[in-house]
Amino acid sequence: MLWRYRDNADGHVHICRPVTVVRDTPDLLAVWMAPGTECVKPVLADGTPVHEEPLATRYTAPRTTVRTRWSGMGVLKLARPRDPWSVWLFWEDGWEFRSWYVNLESPRVRWSGGVDSEDHYLDISVYPDRSWLWRDEDEFAQAQRAGLMGAAQARRVREAGDAAVELIRAWASPFSDGWEHWRPDPSWAIPELPPDWDRTPARTAP
Repeated sequence: MLWRYRDNADGHVHICRPVTVVRDTPDLLAVWMAPGTECVKPVLADGTPVHEEPLATRYTAPRTTVRTRWSGMGVLKLARPRDPWSVWLFWEDGWEFRSWYVNLESPRVRWSGGVDSEDHYLDISVYPDRSWLWRDEDEFAQAQRAGLMGAAQARRVREAGDAAVELIRAWASPFSDGWEHWRPDPSWAIPELPPDWDRTPARTAP
């Protein structure tokens, strides 16, 4: 399966990550992105990492995409069908659990090759002691200044973030579900990044 994000400006796929499906039910999609997975990510036209570009021009400087390998530990991603976010789990070396990460995004659109979404810039980190904090508020504000997100959409994204915070404060699913103790099957192969990773979906998955 491919877990992809479309660019907020023109809609082309600029992030693509092959993943292994852990669970796929009407209520939850859980996928594993293994260490060393070949992915696609955006960079500036000269190859500079996006985060190194000054914030004022980060979303207007020309970009391209590159293939790269995911380094460090893998990532477990959890998504309920209608939620405007997904929840990612991160571990340190030796499987020491580090944190959850609430990635605010459009609800995923299923197609025959995977899922597509659009990132909404604003994020939340959640820690094992149940503390949490907002992430990337500066990028969220800059995306609005750059015209990538209108006032109405920004309001909906902030409301989605507030709804996620209520789940955190209540320590509801998925934070209370024990996923931090999950481990991948060591026999799993790393999915390959296909040559046509940016293809337009031919059909929506049933």
